Amino acid sequence: MNCKQLGGACDEEFHANSFEEIAEMSKQHGMKMFQQNDPAHLSAMNKMQKLMQKPEAMSQWFESKRKEFEELPED
Repeated sequence: MNCKQLGGACDEEFHANSFEEIAEMSKQHGMKMFQQNDPAHLSAMNKMQKLMQKPEAMSQWFESKRKEFEELPED
């Protein structure tokens, strides 16, 4: 999956065996972009923060991304 697929702002790709690993890679990437004050990523983070204020919506989003990951072909 890539950063954009996970709510981010770029095409950086993450490869892992589990969705939890992908989520952690995305989180680390987001922290790096935050430290670099990347405007596109900061904007994406603001959108995610708004979503996180609604636990049910965040849970639905997270599960939809997990399903998307699980449906990807293995390479």
